[in-house]
Parts: sequence; structure tokens; C-alpha cells
Amino acid sequence: MAGKPFNFKFFLFMQKVLFTRTWNKIYIQRKASSSPHASQPHFNKYPFLGKGQGTLLNKALMFHMEGALLKSSSVFPYFLLVAFEAGGPLRAFTLLLLYPIVCLVGKEWGLKIMVFVCFVGLKEASFSVGRTVLPKFLLEDVGNEGFDMVMKCGGTKIAVTDMPRVMVDCFLKDYLRIEYVIGRELKVVCGHFIGLMEDKKTSSGSTELDKVPREGKMDSPVIGISCFNNSLHHQLFSSCEVVYMVSEADKKNWQTLPREKYPRPLIFHDGRLALRPTPIATLFIFMWIPFGIFLLLVRATVFFLLPYKLSILFLHFTGLRGTLIIPDDCRVPNELKQLSKEGGLLYVCNHRTLLDPVYLSMGLVQVRPPSLSLAAVTYSLSRVTELFAPIRTVRLTRDREKDSKMIEKQLQQGDLVICPEGTTCREPYLLRFSPLFAEKTDHIVPVAIDFHVSMFYGTTAGGYKSLDPMFLLMNPTSHCSLTILEKLRRSYTCKGGKSKFEVANYVQALIGKALNFECTSLTRKDKYMILAGNEGIV
Repeated sequence: MAGKPFNFKFFLFMQKVLFTRTWNKIYIQRKASSSPHASQPHFNKYPFLGKGQGTLLNKALMFHMEGALLKSSSVFPYFLLVAFEAGGPLRAFTLLLLYPIVCLVGKEWGLKIMVFVCFVGLKEASFSVGRTVLPKFLLEDVGNEGFDMVMKCGGTKIAVTDMPRVMVDCFLKDYLRIEYVIGRELKVVCGHFIGLMEDKKTSSGSTELDKVPREGKMDSPVIGISCFNNSLHHQLFSSCEVVYMVSEADKKNWQTLPREKYPRPLIFHDGRLALRPTPIATLFIFMWIPFGIFLLLVRATVFFLLPYKLSILFLHFTGLRGTLIIPDDCRVPNELKQLSKEGGLLYVCNHRTLLDPVYLSMGLVQVRPPSLSLAAVTYSLSRVTELFAPIRTVRLTRDREKDSKMIEKQLQQGDLVICPEGTTCREPYLLRFSPLFAEKTDHIVPVAIDFHVSMFYGTTAGGYKSLDPMFLLMNPTSHCSLTILEKLRRSYTCKGGKSKFEVANYVQALIGKALNFECTSLTRKDKYMILAGNEGIV
């Protein structure tokens, strides 16, 4: 009986809002009556939220994530990431083929199609994409203006999302410090997702809001931030005292949220895709994969068969580019040549990809005789990667005494490169340096490495490590920046009176300064516990 009046008033609401200036505050004044229609809101213009008022600081806030926080209102890239990373390339390709249908059938049915394709058959217990992959892409899509608007209210924050809650719960709660997330749950049978969402509550707009504990700052009226095309949650936002509307035209002028404003820094993330998989970008990825596999084989074959200097030119021609940076063009090369004759040098570098030692060996060809040997110390390199490694590799046993003797033995035979972080880090952060290397020699040369890829990441925590070099060499282009710093002065080594921990921290600080990276105390164990739920032992 109350359906027709509600639809008529909703039509009047949308008509009035579309002809008012965007970002106007809509004040909802409830009529004091006991009739069924008395709870319907009456809308009036109200000042813009961005100017801010002190009365808003202690009020609770409910906002639509896709419409009021993210720059792009399209959720297709996030479902594509779920399909590719959790289901595989075939499932992702199927979703891409269905994209035109998703656009034609409307928002609600399009969402149901994407949920079914992406989630049907996946194990609930092993689903981790929402925790390890999506936060990186979601943070890069947060608008600076939308973020400031959400954070302006100091009360309890409630996020409303169109996507299944399992996809965004970690992003909103762990990275943006949002207290409550309202989103639909996925149906599970025998521990597997069946690709269906729980039925949407339509009887009352406040049904889902009532699930949020009203304690503390939730005693105050709720302010809402939504968008003009948010038809899925209209009844939910009708329970707010005040609603702010966001238009697509305004969002086009938003700036990306700077990294320094992240409530929690993004240090670890997983997944193979390095670019945002929009429909056009996804089509390009699948068109590139066959050619990328061919290019991978050509690059690997040429590198193994040709001398270093010739292979470097060929790899540069095919898109694998690098930059060698030496702060002192005269002193460092002469110093490296002289020290290499006296004994093995220990090159200590940060860890970005499994090819870091290979790029270092290619760079050293430019500043020292190529006849000098170089070996690499590895922590958890897969057996397949070790088998095809172009330079000699030595695996650590994780026994301090055995590893210490092994490093000393390798230094007697020639130069050695070691990555004391023990694992790769994709973001501009340095993990804690293990002090094992510091007490073995005073001939320590810090090396700062930065690596950028265009399509695929060549590292993984929860995937198949044997595929790391393949994904890395399949990139259309990549760039490695290699900075060889000056050898440590004797006074900064263990033989100069410093402890091994002081030496390790000093080398970490030097590399961090050269790269403009932030130093952390996080370890390899921390990374794998966050991304894979284990200690990272291969």
C-alpha cells in the first residue's frame, strides 16, 4: 500500500537533486506523525559539507564507498582481479567476454553476473584476494577530496558497498580504519562459494543499519554521503538525518590520495597483475600473453647464448631497460677493481625481484673485468629458478653457524651478493636487514636497487614461485635502476668497533636514503604471515 507514494516521492527527490548544484547538503526533516507515510523525508538545500561545521565532528557518518570515496564508480576491475588472482586466467577471460552483457542488463543484474563468474566454486577458507590484492588497487583509486570529506566527521564511520563484503572488509577496516561495513554476504555450501549473494533487504531502509551497535558516538544522528546513481541503497540512506550527494562530474576533478595520507601504510601486497585491469587494459593483457610467452623464450635464450655485453643490448632493445648510477664515476670503479684483486667483495643490496643479482652482475660488467666471478646468496629461491639461474647461486640453510661458514668460504672464492631483507618488497619500503653479513668481512659495498614493471609482478607470496621469472620476463617493458654506493669505511664495520646490528642498520639507512625509501623493522616472517599465513619457508 505504501509502495506507490514512496516511488512518487523518490522520483520527486531525484528530479529536484539533479537540478540543484552538486555537493549540496540535503536536509531530511521527518514529519511527526504515526501514519505509514510520516517517515518519508522532506528535502531542502543545505550548505556544502566541505566547508565544515563544528557540529559535524561528533556525528556518525554513513557513506557509499563506490560513489563517495573512490574516483571510479566502476567495480569491474575489482571483480576482474578476483577472477584472475583467485580463479585463474580462464575465469578472468570469461568475465571479460561477459562485460558487454554486464553493461546492458542493469546495475543489480550486472553485479550478480560478476559475482557468479568470479566466486562460484572458490573455497571460502582459502580466499585471500580481498586481503592481499585488492587493498592496493582500492587505495590507488581513493579520491583525495572524498577521503577528506569522509575523515572530517569524527564520529563512528559506516561504509556501505555494492560489492560483497568479503572483497572490501579488510581494505575499509584495516587500511582506512572504518568501524563498520555494510555489504551483502556470499552464500556458502560445503565450504565453497556458490556465486550467489544473500537476498537484499528491501522491507525497511534501517534494517541493516540496526545491526550496527549503537554505542558511544552512534547515539547522535547519522550523516550520509552518497551519489546520484546509487539506487541500490536508497532506503538505507533514507534513515540518515542529512545526506550529501556526489556527482560523476565532480569526481572527474578529484586527485588521487597521496601515499603519505594513508591511515595505514601499504607495505605488502600480492598478486600478479601490476596495472589496473579496466576492460580495455584487460583486453590488452590477453592479447599480449601469447606474444609475451614468445618474447620470454627469446629473451631467455639470447641471454644464455650471447656474451653479457651483447645480451644487454638485445634485452634493452626488447624493453628490459636499466640504469647504472655511480655517485663518484672515478673512485668507485677503480675501488672495485682494486678490491676485487685483494679478495672477495660483499655486495649488499635491497631485494625487489629475484633477478636483482643478475642485474647487478650486468651492471658490474661496466665497471670491472667480466672475468671476475659473482655468486648470489638466496633464501627461498625455487629449485626451478636455481636450475636456470645465469649466475651461481648458494642457498642458505637458516642455520646461523653453517650459513656463516658458507659465506666466508664463498668470499674466499670471489665476489658475493646478498639481499639481507630475505624477501622482496614491492613498495618503497625496506625491511629489516639481517646482520649475518656484517661480521664476515669489512669489504662491504651497498647497492640500491629499484625495479618497475608494466604489466606483471615477478614475485609472489601465495602463488607458484617457479613462475616468477616467467612473469617478470613477459612484461612488455621494465626498468631497473642500479646504484652502486661507496664501500663502507672501516670505522663503520665490525672490525672498526661497530656491532653487527649497527652495521646492518647503517647499510639499510644508506640504501633507504639513496632510494628515498622508508626503513622499517618488519621481517620476512611478517610478510609471509600477512600474505600467505605461513613463515615463507620453501
